[in-house]
Amino acid sequence: MDRTDRIIALMDTLAPVEGYNLSALDDVRFLRSNRPLQRVPVLYDPGIVMVCQGRKRGYLGDEVYLYDARHYLVVSVPVPFTMETDASEAEPMLAVYLRLDFTLAAELMVALDEFPALVDAKPRGMYSSPMDDLLSESLLRFLQAMGTPMDAHILGPALMREIYYRILTGEQGGSMRAALNRQGQFGKVARAIRKIHGCYAQHLDVEALAREAMMSVPSFHAHFRTVTDTSPMQYLKSTRLHQARLLMLRSDISAATASAKVGYESPSQFSREFKRFFGRTPQAEIQWMKRTYALPAPASASIYVSSH
Repeated sequence: MDRTDRIIALMDTLAPVEGYNLSALDDVRFLRSNRPLQRVPVLYDPGIVMVCQGRKRGYLGDEVYLYDARHYLVVSVPVPFTMETDASEAEPMLAVYLRLDFTLAAELMVALDEFPALVDAKPRGMYSSPMDDLLSESLLRFLQAMGTPMDAHILGPALMREIYYRILTGEQGGSMRAALNRQGQFGKVARAIRKIHGCYAQHLDVEALAREAMMSVPSFHAHFRTVTDTSPMQYLKSTRLHQARLLMLRSDISAATASAKVGYESPSQFSREFKRFFGRTPQAEIQWMKRTYALPAPASASIYVSSH
């Protein structure tokens, strides 16, 4: 059995049910999908997605991000995009999701600063990169450890650190290091994005977000679009709609209640924008999601949409 087959066999055990499968480590989930998924809007938390079987494609503007057994996806800041999945009952999509641990990444970046041969690159909010043999071997050892509770608790964090090291020093590690350093214009936009995710239910306008980023409004608009491929107000609307969808799904509340909780003053405007964004009415969307996805408990969930 080669390395790929061993990884798939381990993932088949670690992700026995469709949807999210929680693990012994808070920042790690194992994902299974037994059916294809056409393009749907998604908004990922910062994290790393390594697909072990099947294929996913993300679409952001004119860019296509492939992540499959040969490519992994890194998200440095929450970015709204559309995603589709290739999967079937016979060959389910199996993937590992690591929520980005900024403390661990910072510790490794400090250590890497002692090696000036590593060169930073242009920071990017999201990128896909080839999975090399070193990272694949690290992933295999990590999955082997995650199969037993004792190994997962004792060896898992060290093996996860190894995965971060491989990514930070890999082909596009320079882009990730530059993004996580949060310096320059990218860092200023990242501050505004954190403001949106922390205060989306409050009144926010472009001027307030530009002040948060310490930029002029025209400069903020331009740099925000460079990072997210959307405007600040469209990003805010996307965040509110995603959050409302999760509230309705997890808390079983009405569309009107959810719309008020995420900052909409008009339930009818919320319903119109929701249907335009997701392609279904709020009620139809929640019914569809309940039939299609399994979610972890809300306290453990950190992904803004369940369409991983």
